[in-house]
Amino acid sequence: MKEKLNSAVYGLKKSAIREFSRLAKETPGCVALTLGEPDFDTPSPIRLEAEHSLENHETHYIENSGLFLLRERIARFEKEKHGFGCEPEQVIVTSGATEALFVALYGVLNPGDEVIIPTPAFVLYEEIVKLARGVVRHLDTSKDGFQITDKALRALVSDKTKAIVLNSPNNPTGTVLNEKSLKAVHDIAKEKDIFVICDDVYRELVYTDDYHSFCEFDDLRDRTFLVQSFSKPYAMTGWRMGYLISPSEIVSSLALVHQFVVVSTASPFQKAAITALDFDPVELKKTYTKRRSYMLGRLKSMGLDVPSPQGAFYMFPSIRRFGLDSATFCTRMIKEAGLAATPGFCFGSDDHIRLTYCYSDDQLKEGLDRLEKFLTLLENENRSK
Repeated sequence: MKEKLNSAVYGLKKSAIREFSRLAKETPGCVALTLGEPDFDTPSPIRLEAEHSLENHETHYIENSGLFLLRERIARFEKEKHGFGCEPEQVIVTSGATEALFVALYGVLNPGDEVIIPTPAFVLYEEIVKLARGVVRHLDTSKDGFQITDKALRALVSDKTKAIVLNSPNNPTGTVLNEKSLKAVHDIAKEKDIFVICDDVYRELVYTDDYHSFCEFDDLRDRTFLVQSFSKPYAMTGWRMGYLISPSEIVSSLALVHQFVVVSTASPFQKAAITALDFDPVELKKTYTKRRSYMLGRLKSMGLDVPSPQGAFYMFPSIRRFGLDSATFCTRMIKEAGLAATPGFCFGSDDHIRLTYCYSDDQLKEGLDRLEKFLTLLENENRSK
């Protein structure tokens, strides 16, 4: 029976993030710093608006691409806050950023089309490309400070290149692409007529004044997609609300992909999402900033080589000096130290691990204390060899 499945599903991989989170749950007393799950409750104004929608019986079909009032508010939000001009008709309200990425990639890829993915990268991109029967070309940024160079990018571009996926701030490194990186992508995308898919889901969680999105290039609006999510900045991971802003010439076709995948997102959440865009997550960001400083200081005091994150809530320290692959390292750390992290192999960088700092101060301290003891154990092992 299995051989009768769509052949595209055979190469799909389980999420290592979920797998190691599961292992943590199965290990008594284990501290997990795996999931990118804010430890805050969804802010009360957002929850109250959803409750009002339910009380007002707003539980029926809505427009496939989302309530027009919400799409109008999204367009205004992007224009006023980020200078990204678009019309409400270009907005598709999606089931989180995941569906937005699926709609964009599935909508533009033909079998054999190539997609360039700078790595380290969230595994989701590669799996969607596989489902669309595209071909992934990995652009290793680790040797260039997790930035994109014109030379490295051009080496991967071919006549089959259809799209480039950008994620800034990046998951798992927290790195923000600098202007030189963005310019390299801009010049090649313009020259080769390539789509650029901007996964900017951590944009509201930036810790630098020197942030720029690829979406700021006005001359490439006809081939730029913006993917956004309500999950991270507003602690709404379980709501599964996001949006895709598409070039106007193709949005009607992509809206059909969305329509036939999910019909529409949940109607009681539409006005709550409007309220979310009116909510300033500054207090959440202050907390993340404090936790970022604490974790970065602790990791550096342990002698770990770790890029200083400029956004999101992840750290990506190198474990190269310990001589273990990331899966072995993380498996041993769960069993021997009671601490769970995400192995770097699932982001395309097997000599790193990902730690998440969207957890309570007490949990972070306990987790880092356990990490420090585990590293001492490994160092003693290496000395005795």
